[in-house]
Amino acid sequence: MNAGDLKLKEREAREEIFRLKLKLRTNQLDNPSNYRRARKELARIMTLLRQKIGPARARTAPHGRRGAMRERVKQRVASWSRPRRPRPW
Repeated sequence: MNAGDLKLKEREAREEIFRLKLKLRTNQLDNPSNYRRARKELARIMTLLRQKIGPARARTAPHGRRGAMRERVKQRVASWSRPRRPRPW
């Protein structure tokens, strides 16, 4: 199984966990062990994915956006500490 297949399975597992969690919270889930089984299956998939492509690239969340946001915040904070023009009076 290649990395693309594992990412697809990961997405499917996350969707299944979401559905099961919703059913669990609304008391519609007949067998709560299905939720636990799905979480363990996701952990197995993520472990295989990490082994195949490495820990830094295995994450599906776009961490690049967070880094860009941090840079914008740093620039905004730096602009606060800039010296202001001298007052005319």
